[in-house]
Amino acid sequence: MTAKQMEMLSDLMSIYADNVPEQMATARMDLLKKAGKNIYFAWSGVAERGGPHYYRIQAPTSLIEYDNTQNDANHIHTVWRDLTNDRGADLLKQHYDSSYHG
Repeated sequence: MTAKQMEMLSDLMSIYADNVPEQMATARMDLLKKAGKNIYFAWSGVAERGGPHYYRIQAPTSLIEYDNTQNDANHIHTVWRDLTNDRGADLLKQHYDSSYHG
């Protein structure tokens, strides 16, 4: 990414980090700063406003996802996962494994 793109990405990550208490937000941003340029941005979807789209920001220790593909792109889901302290189960995979036998 160019310096300008990294700056824009940092601004976007700050918006996500600032949605939690200050101490946690600082810890999240510190992890991202440690990643340096080892942060990736992926986009899927249309470029036009209002169309379905998804993006993912991934670093070695963090994953941020934004999904606006459901219900004609009017229902947003976001998540920030701490990949070093993630105790959650993959509930969607478990659901698919138990419900769909392709």
